[in-house]
Amino acid sequence: MVSTDTVIDFFLETRAHTEVICKPLEIEDYVVQPIIDVSPPKWHLGHTTWFFEEFILKTYDKSYQIFNADFSFVFNSYYETVGKRVVRADRGNLSRPSVKKVFEYRHYVTQAMKYLLESNDDSTLLEVLEIGIHHEKQHQELLLTDIKYILGNNPLLPKYSDSFKEYSIDKDAQVWIPMSEGIYEIGHNSADFCFDNELERHKVYLHDYQISNKLVTNAEYLDFIKSDGYKRFDLWHAAGWDWVKQSQANSPLYWHEIDGVWHYYSLNGLTEIDLDAPVTHISYFEAFAFAQFKDCRLPTEFEWEAAQNQFNWGQRWEWTESAYLPYPNYKKVDGALGEYNGKFMVNQKVLRGSSIATPNKHARHTYRNFFQTDLKWQFTGIRLAK
Repeated sequence: MVSTDTVIDFFLETRAHTEVICKPLEIEDYVVQPIIDVSPPKWHLGHTTWFFEEFILKTYDKSYQIFNADFSFVFNSYYETVGKRVVRADRGNLSRPSVKKVFEYRHYVTQAMKYLLESNDDSTLLEVLEIGIHHEKQHQELLLTDIKYILGNNPLLPKYSDSFKEYSIDKDAQVWIPMSEGIYEIGHNSADFCFDNELERHKVYLHDYQISNKLVTNAEYLDFIKSDGYKRFDLWHAAGWDWVKQSQANSPLYWHEIDGVWHYYSLNGLTEIDLDAPVTHISYFEAFAFAQFKDCRLPTEFEWEAAQNQFNWGQRWEWTESAYLPYPNYKKVDGALGEYNGKFMVNQKVLRGSSIATPNKHARHTYRNFFQTDLKWQFTGIRLAK
């Protein structure tokens, strides 16, 4: 970070954008939690505020007065080091504190942070601040996708916004980009911000492969559906096939077949599917099965990173065939912030790129997102390799 003014501007810009995301909501929308993976908007507003209070203000501002002693219990997410917290599945039961009180909490902490940053440029503080800003940006994406799940599971399928665009059409012809075998360097390698799971930079050996310049479209995925892709056990992992049978999956999330015509719910409301749009809200299980259907495979995260400067990315988080594991010489920091990434490096797959829900100044080609194989409420998509 270059200067104190730049730091303060970046912080305030980030804090303001979270509230902009919430502007289209009705007050009743703020508390809904349809499933355990989706947190109520009110909780996101409080949690991102608690992060700055807990990890910066309590440590670096000796005159700071805690806004409410109960809020650490309410808005802690998974930090065992910090103490007890509300069970994740119970976040939707928090009718109190009120939405008004949570916004008061946000403004109280934001103002306290602004005063602190104007008088303290401690390098360690600024490092934690940078993590906090990007932590809030992560939650901005989660907030938007959680809002979509909340509204998309309302029987009335209300629109969130007329202006939010969920995709653009890639008009380029589909081609296979050839990549030569050899040694490639992977991982973050600049002074710009990154999370600890993007380090250390290291070398990997890759065999010859080809990767598609385009994401899989709705038209291609519809062909998979019409070809009984969800009924062919031979296309699926055993766990994926169990998931299909248990969940009765037969399409991407938010797809609805109405009078023989496929529609989908977007943040603009319910419309017929755009066949040229990149398919989204796909689980890893579905991405793998589709790749099998096309006699292809998913790229590894290393293949993706080695080739990413030769194709457009950023509309969909792209499933890879890589398990979420630490890089060589990965070091987990001490204390609560050491729980940020390292403790989740098991039973998850890596996604690369970013999505249309990823906020500004947050995407980069070394970013390693990660989710369990059955989850599909994020803007996830498919890029094929062979």
